[in-house]
Amino acid sequence: MYRLLALLLLVLIVWLQYKLWQGEGSWTAEQELKVQVEEQRLANAKLKERNAALEAEVADLKSGETAVEERARSELGMVKPGETFYRVVEPADPKTDVRPEDVPEDAAHGCANAAVAGCGGAGAASPASSASSLPASPASSSPQASGK
Repeated sequence: MYRLLALLLLVLIVWLQYKLWQGEGSWTAEQELKVQVEEQRLANAKLKERNAALEAEVADLKSGETAVEERARSELGMVKPGETFYRVVEPADPKTDVRPEDVPEDAAHGCANAAVAGCGGAGAASPASSASSLPASPASSSPQASGK
């Protein structure tokens, strides 16, 4: 009889321990709920800050003309009578919109990479490169004057 009672108590203890650690309302489930509650509190705090900013913006829009004017200018592109509207448009690809004065001198003469030997850049130390860095005279640019 005592053995049966001891076995029954042991089964009851194991079942209660299982409920405590694994079942619904267990210690792990409680910890997960605490994490969720903290995440929700952080989200609520962010939303309260956002609401406060929106309330301030609404109050600003209701109180004065300045905010309405600023919004009309920035979002709707409106201008006052007598004003001149200028729009500065940046090129989509800066490589396609190159002005001649933006091109380096070596690149203007067909040299794609100034570091390549024979191109006239800092990496080239040949006599041809040092000669190409000198200004060309009209006599040396003709094939008859050079003897070629």
